Amino acid sequence: MTALCLLFVSGCKKGHDGGPQSNQQRRQTLVIGLVPEQDIFKQVHRYEPLAEYLERRLAMNVRLSAMPSYDNALTSFVENKMDAAFFGSMTYVLAHARLGAEVIARPVALDGTSSYYGVMIVRADSRIRSIRDMKGKRLAFVDRNTMAGYLFPLAYFKKNHVDYRTYFKEFYFSGTHEDVVYDILDRKADVGAVKSAILVRLAEEDPKVANGLFIISRTPPVPENSLAVRRDLGASLKEKLTTVLLNMHEDPEGVEALRAFRAEKFIATTDGDFRPLYVYTRELGMDVHAEHGATRP
Repeated sequence: MTALCLLFVSGCKKGHDGGPQSNQQRRQTLVIGLVPEQDIFKQVHRYEPLAEYLERRLAMNVRLSAMPSYDNALTSFVENKMDAAFFGSMTYVLAHARLGAEVIARPVALDGTSSYYGVMIVRADSRIRSIRDMKGKRLAFVDRNTMAGYLFPLAYFKKNHVDYRTYFKEFYFSGTHEDVVYDILDRKADVGAVKSAILVRLAEEDPKVANGLFIISRTPPVPENSLAVRRDLGASLKEKLTTVLLNMHEDPEGVEALRAFRAEKFIATTDGDFRPLYVYTRELGMDVHAEHGATRP
């Protein structure tokens, strides 16, 4: 079973014998970070079969490390010496700009898609169907460092000449896409911005999500959570990791792991695939290289 290391829990750097981890053990461990799209235990459960497959094919330990929030994902990546991470699209852009992270691959979902949309949602029984109807309502974002949960609604409001800080009665950041969805359903918020892939996943599990929400607007497609490696990861390991991911759909064990991960395969991914994000940031006057204020207009 792949180990889960929550970054706010102490005692994560232990070897298999419970003692301090040796230099040799550290060299043999690949640490992969996960951003908190939904309940972190659900998130880790989904990634565990993939991590276990990588362990067998890379012949090294693979440890999943859960980042406690989007806001400090890059700090966590550096401070906890992660080797790679499945970044959301906006956190990848920031990691590439500030840390030199290099994207290598992303999954293709069982429906054949490898991208997602940012969507603005309201309750299906709500009378809100346009920007005009949102005035004086409650707005739920995810985090300032997400495309779907913050960058997209900013662009939407700017296009409609709205300052959300005064247009809405209340706005707040929920922390995860899943929380936004259920805050809308539970009437804690009237309008929310989330990632379509999470919305689809929740709708498959919960009829309330499938039947209880209405999508007002959506973005052009952007890449699904992609695996990016640290700039100084060894070339040999980077090449081997990339090869294993891109070919696992041709391996019966790989197919089984992919099915548990809810994906068909992995495809090669480059920084150029994130062009829509770079366009958004420029249009909003954001500096993705800045340590503070990059996503806080």
